[in-house]
Amino acid sequence: MLKKGLVLRFPPEIVDQPIVYRLVKDFNLVFNILKAMITPGKEGIMILELSGDRENLEKGLKFLTDVGVDVKTIAQQVAKNEEVCIHCGACTAVCPTGALFVDRQTFQVIYDPEKCTACGFCVSACITKAMEVFIPSEAI
Repeated sequence: MLKKGLVLRFPPEIVDQPIVYRLVKDFNLVFNILKAMITPGKEGIMILELSGDRENLEKGLKFLTDVGVDVKTIAQQVAKNEEVCIHCGACTAVCPTGALFVDRQTFQVIYDPEKCTACGFCVSACITKAMEVFIPSEAI
């Protein structure tokens, strides 16, 4: 089962449609809403984790874009500042997905954004503040 962290932007004309319901019903996906701001007649923003098998996840993401939802992975919104990182490994101890790990040959901390769900644990653990989570200001 794959899990993706997503930021969804709903245009005003579709915020009243049962889009997340369709992800569950039509594509057998499981969702966990982390944050949402949906107002009738205005752009809606939702941050969620979506999980399911690869084929259904891909179909569900295609459905979202086909109905006009702007989809971005949260992994695209987390960054590791290489200039600030001292490769201490503190972030790797708290990363629940394995997106941060130590390369055993170079002893460098490696960041794999594809595995990242932007939980923010690494940001709290990083003593040099090399890990940064970027969430659109409208979503806060």
